[in-house]
Parts: sequence; structure tokens; C-alpha cells
Amino acid sequence: MQLTEAEWRARLTPEQYHILREHGTERAFTGAYEGNKAPGEYRCAGCGAMLFSSDTKYNSGSGWPSYTAPVAGEAVAEISDGSLGMARTEVRCAACEGHLGHVFNDGPREAGGLRYCINSASLDFVPKP
Repeated sequence: MQLTEAEWRARLTPEQYHILREHGTERAFTGAYEGNKAPGEYRCAGCGAMLFSSDTKYNSGSGWPSYTAPVAGEAVAEISDGSLGMARTEVRCAACEGHLGHVFNDGPREAGGLRYCINSASLDFVPKP
């Protein structure tokens, strides 16, 4: 999905634009979905692509919604990120290339050891009926 910057600005809130298009980050413990425990799907706020399921969401204590895995490997792209003087792996929506957050290897060992640390503003939650 490719839009002009003007189209992205019209489609997204200022916070969503900052995070998804400018690779920003919301402050810890401020996002709408950090404490959400309802069953459902987490979709990209930019394009609507299905990204994460409540089945893989857990409380990491980090202040951001955390997941052990995306719904499918092709749902997200993982990009090497050396910003802020750290070696990290950025997570982007594979469909629209929107910045979602980062993935770390400090997640629950029994679930594969990964923690997808995702900004709430980059997501839309669709509850299960």
C-alpha cells in the first residue's frame, strides 16, 4: 500500500502519523492497548492488515503491548535498526511499511523467547464477537 505523505496525514491522527510514518514511539504505559485483555485481533492502524492476536499478547511489564509472535510470519517485516546508538530490530507492517515497534529476545521462553513490543497507536483493536 503506497500513499503520498499528504494522504497518510489525512488518513491518520497526528500521533499515528508520528509513530507509523516517522518511526516515533509513544511513552510507556500511555497506550490504549497496553492493558487490554479482551479477546480479538490487532490490525495495522495505517492499512488494516491483521498483525497480532490476543492469543499471543502478554503482560511484559514494559509499558507497551507485547506479543510472542505475529499472526503470520509474512504479516510483519523485521529491519535492522541502529538508531539511538543501540542494535535493535524494528518491526514494520509488511503491507504498508508502517513502523510498529521493535522485537527483542527477552520474551517468554516457553513461547519462543521473543517479545514484539508494539506501539498502541500503530494498532486498531477488533474485539471477537
